[in-house]
Amino acid sequence: MAAPEVASSGDTAWILTSCALVLLMTPGLAFFYGGMVQRSNVLNTMMMSIVTMGMVALPWMFLGFSLAFGGGAGGFIGDLR
Repeated sequence: MAAPEVASSGDTAWILTSCALVLLMTPGLAFFYGGMVQRSNVLNTMMMSIVTMGMVALPWMFLGFSLAFGGGAGGFIGDLR
């Protein structure tokens, strides 16, 4: 019986760093989109970016994490467990 695989701390740190950079990018994208619309639509456009960030966080927690760290397909992609 083989020993269970344990996620390396380097892989986990890289995924967390990448996620943090994406989360920091979202307000910048909101300001960029806010600058492209008329003054009366700035708040709506920025809120759409922030709400989208929240909506993307849930599928990442349930699907993306298992695809990143699950063992399947030769270790290239996870197994959705």
